[in-house]
Amino acid sequence: MRDFFRTLTGRVVLVTAATAVISVIITALVAVPVAVRAANVQARAALIEKSALAVELLADEKQPAREQIAKSLRQDKIDIYLIRRGKVDRAGLPPRVVQQVADGTLVDTRSPVAGRPSFIVGRPLRGVNSGVVLTRAVADGTAAKVLGSVWIALLAGLLGGVLAGAVLARFIARPIKLAAGAAGRLAAGDRSVRISRRGSAESAGLADAFNQLAAALQVSEGRERDFLLSVSHELRTPLSTIRGYAEALADGVVGADGAEKAGATMLAEAERLDRLISDLLVLSRLEAADLPLDVVGVDLAELIRAAGEAWAARCGPDGPVLRVQLPDHPIPVDTDPGRIRQVIDGLCENALRVVPAGAPLVLAARAGEYAGIVEVRDGGPGFTDDDLAVAFERGALNRRYRGIRKVGSGLGLALAARLVARLGGRITAGHAPEGGAMFTVELPYTTRTPH
Repeated sequence: MRDFFRTLTGRVVLVTAATAVISVIITALVAVPVAVRAANVQARAALIEKSALAVELLADEKQPAREQIAKSLRQDKIDIYLIRRGKVDRAGLPPRVVQQVADGTLVDTRSPVAGRPSFIVGRPLRGVNSGVVLTRAVADGTAAKVLGSVWIALLAGLLGGVLAGAVLARFIARPIKLAAGAAGRLAAGDRSVRISRRGSAESAGLADAFNQLAAALQVSEGRERDFLLSVSHELRTPLSTIRGYAEALADGVVGADGAEKAGATMLAEAERLDRLISDLLVLSRLEAADLPLDVVGVDLAELIRAAGEAWAARCGPDGPVLRVQLPDHPIPVDTDPGRIRQVIDGLCENALRVVPAGAPLVLAARAGEYAGIVEVRDGGPGFTDDDLAVAFERGALNRRYRGIRKVGSGLGLALAARLVARLGGRITAGHAPEGGAMFTVELPYTTRTPH
């Protein structure tokens, strides 16, 4: 039974039953005074009516004797008192009532008679100091009768509450049970499971939320699977090259004159592997939010100038034409210079891979209204509008352009976006005026310097 009341069904049944019982009790507490008051008003009105009739009967000497009248009234639980010459025929009436009726005054009051609260109605008769008084006890058993029958209503309310609670609980718990069952299937690996939107608005909302979660999980796992395939391909290519040259060296296929070239190729492929593994590590730490950052005040113009000097040697005479565009004043920003240089190097590495010889590669820095801005622009093949929408998703562009043009691991842009976001900045992709791709990085100004 304890386990039952821990369930939603048990608690709904308990609440509805308790509500029904409390409603019955409150209704009884309100109804009892109303019922008692109504009974007393009715008794008083009847007493006044019978007093007028008793006066008429007692005034006519041809009518039956007063004992017969008194007997008839007593059957209605009404006592009759006769006053002759200022004296009442029996004890019990309050003296002031006797005096008022004897003086010819109509009496309609409530006062104890023979020790019991009673309604008193008195009317004078023809004659000196004569009259008739009728009394009736105030209703005092009505409350007990009403309360005595409350247990029937309580039992009916309890039964009705249990039945209503069971129906309501079934109605409420059904979508939850369906969601729990679907969640179990989802956890077991069935990504196609969905919940029907039937029922109330809340049930439809729960179904929509679950279905969106299942769809997002299905898409996320698909992307993760594609990403792993892409990374596996990127890892396998340099490993195959290294293994091929290593086997050639071990078998003596490559002689002394080709050893230097083989070693250089193996070193380049090993460095490529190292960069890929480093990107994976940094990306995983960024997603876990435990990557250490050293945010200091940096002159963004000087940072881009130093990057331009380093990349000038990489471009060379057979590569793109590097141009560095800088303002004639410092651009103080708060950032981690090492991480921003990592972002710039990654963007330039991507450009160098696809930009043809003689096409422009531009590194620019300028002061924006609210932030320092870095631009990396090129004259390469660029991106479509659809590419820009997914440019910073892991492996998205790698999957689109694999086999069409040179692609990287698919990690570089995702890594750049997360690094810039962790530094409080923003990175966007667009179309460059040089005809290729443009990446814009915005970094917050140094808080000590007004702009």
